[in-house]
Amino acid sequence: MRLTVFWQRMADHFGTEYADTFARDHVMSELGGRTVRQALDAGWEAKDVWRAVCTAVGVPQESR
Repeated sequence: MRLTVFWQRMADHFGTEYADTFARDHVMSELGGRTVRQALDAGWEAKDVWRAVCTAVGVPQESR
């Protein structure tokens, strides 16, 4: 998954402004105690981060 697709999915689910706030501030156990931005900066694949977000916040199956 390209980062542009990842960020579009984040914006679609959370809204443009909150997607960035969530990615910067929300620490997720699914990402090893990292935020979305920290995981991406650490080299995690965007698709794996998106899957973790989906699991953590219950993104509906049709939006995954």
